Amino acid sequence: MILSNYYYYFQNALSSKFCDEVIAYGKKHQEQIALTGNIQKGHRDLKEKPLSKKEITDLKKKRNSNIVWMNDRWIYDQIQPYIHQANKAAGWNFDWDWSESCQFTKYGKGQYYDWHQDGWEGSYNTPGNLNTHGKVRKLSVTCSLSDPKDYKGGELEFNFCNPEKKEKENIKKCKEILPRGSIVVFPSFVWHRVCPVLKGTRYSLVIWNLGYPYK
Repeated sequence: MILSNYYYYFQNALSSKFCDEVIAYGKKHQEQIALTGNIQKGHRDLKEKPLSKKEITDLKKKRNSNIVWMNDRWIYDQIQPYIHQANKAAGWNFDWDWSESCQFTKYGKGQYYDWHQDGWEGSYNTPGNLNTHGKVRKLSVTCSLSDPKDYKGGELEFNFCNPEKKEKENIKKCKEILPRGSIVVFPSFVWHRVCPVLKGTRYSLVIWNLGYPYK
């Protein structure tokens, strides 16, 4: 798919009050280790069978962060209008109709998420949930909740090639997301990463938005 825009952004879109409320809300809940797509897709019940030490070690070679899941309407109400606006303004016009749970993510010193795509091969096989069954991730959203003065590192970067195929890198540092309350929307198949945090803590909110497979 040829794109004229690999991402679209809104700087300072969310108020400091909203960012503070999301962070405070996230801190009230028990954090869990962030997983990669392969583990998530396996629908493994980690309460019944927690990850082994080796699995955790292997996981942290790719991703090291802590998360809290949120499904609150007041959060979606603030962010979803920007998703619709970006989808149209960027010229993607993807057909989507459902937002997955919001992922409140905490990156402390040394934590990161290496190159990855948010989508995966095939669609969701969840016949018990018609909101997701047969659909794929089409649009990803990242919201910056932290003041850039509160941390160093943790840059969001895009790679407009396929790093797994060792194609020539075309890396773009997403500086537009740095101001607190900024929102970045991008197709879920675009490669991206969060660089290691060098100092402080970076808080973000991620939402994946689903639709039926591309025709």
